[in-house]
Amino acid sequence: MSAPLQPLDPGLQPERTSLAWERTAISLALASAILLRWSPQFGSGVHTLILAVLGVAVVLYLTQARRYRDMGYALVRGRRNANVRAVVTLTAALIVFGISGFVLVLAAL
Repeated sequence: MSAPLQPLDPGLQPERTSLAWERTAISLALASAILLRWSPQFGSGVHTLILAVLGVAVVLYLTQARRYRDMGYALVRGRRNANVRAVVTLTAALIVFGISGFVLVLAAL
């Protein structure tokens, strides 16, 4: 039985990346709470947006442990590819959220 893989630089680079993803998830959760202020003006449209933003925040937070573990193992192997799928997905979600907020404001005018 072999010992578990240990990165050469334990905790530093994977930890920083993990903390960045966690801060992003917390920021999204906070943004969804701030959107509650729009509820009286925009009704159910903003509720849908709140649930979508909060859903992305929860998924980010729940999948973070796997990304952290994968990055640690990748450092041990000496090869780490960028997590393009997660970054592109988050970017697309943020663009959709921004456009949705803009549409809600325009619809209320």
